[in-house]
Amino acid sequence: MTALQQTKPDTSADHPEAAAPASRLSAAWLREFALRHAMVIVMLLVVVYFSYRSATFSTVGNFQTIAVAAAPFALIALGQTLVILTGGIDLSVGSVIAASAMAAAATVAGHPERLWLALLVGLAVGLAAGSINGALVSWLNVPPFVVTLGMLTAASGMAFVIGKGAPINGLPSNFNKIANTSVLGLQLPVVVMILGIVVLAVVMRYTAYGMRIYAVGGNRTAAELAGIKTHRVLFSVYALSGLFAGLSGVILASRVLSGPPTLGTGFELDAIAAVVIGGASLMGGRGTIWGTVLGLFLMQTLNNGLDILVVPAYWQKVIKGALIVAAVSIDVWANSRRR
Repeated sequence: MTALQQTKPDTSADHPEAAAPASRLSAAWLREFALRHAMVIVMLLVVVYFSYRSATFSTVGNFQTIAVAAAPFALIALGQTLVILTGGIDLSVGSVIAASAMAAAATVAGHPERLWLALLVGLAVGLAAGSINGALVSWLNVPPFVVTLGMLTAASGMAFVIGKGAPINGLPSNFNKIANTSVLGLQLPVVVMILGIVVLAVVMRYTAYGMRIYAVGGNRTAAELAGIKTHRVLFSVYALSGLFAGLSGVILASRVLSGPPTLGTGFELDAIAAVVIGGASLMGGRGTIWGTVLGLFLMQTLNNGLDILVVPAYWQKVIKGALIVAAVSIDVWANSRRR
């Protein structure tokens, strides 16, 4: 035996865990991977389960149906993400959808040539509502919950005022083109959704504006001390949220070829749920556009699969509520484990 062999310490007896470091590290890596991608794993499990239960679910046509149904919700969820990242909340988007849809329907009713004017009117109504929310939150420091709750009531009432208490029916057939025009084999709302997701994802990750939104949500006082115009940032996210809600309202009205004053009822809760399921913090400063997209499609996939399996609507609400609580609990637990 050489001198080197004589002096080399034998650690296998003192440290048995060193005998198999690869397996220990592998287990730790798998655990960390599962924690970081818990919602992706849940999404895959949901898809596998519904595919096993119904051959109809896993068809290309059904996935297209999910995408078409998700498009209007995606727009308001994207706007809601920007608001929540600043530490706020927008409860008014459902009613803004209704007001925008009614305004667009009133513009185009009996006037087929006003198709694009109707779109602009719907967008203008949404932008106006969001700008009012933004001005009150950013410049007067009124709590977002109070401001948007008031706008929820006011916009809902305005939707009924526009229709004089009734839906606006008998819209020209060309109004349906907004929701049903195909571009590269995809319906126009799906194309708009994809563009919105990609653009906002790039903006939030690579631009100064995106960093300012995160900074305001993380610590508004520190952001102001760093020279960020927090009033402008807050105003802009609420204005964008209203604009997206206006566009969503026009798309939905075009899809049903009508202007129901109750359109969009409860949509604000679905949008908030998608953002929270996607991992965003309601305290602000944490979350991503891609996380919101995952949360949105998880909810839409769940809705679609439960409909295919003919699960009663009341049970669907129970399941979605449990999913929201579970998602938030998993996210909180995962973050505490990482810390």
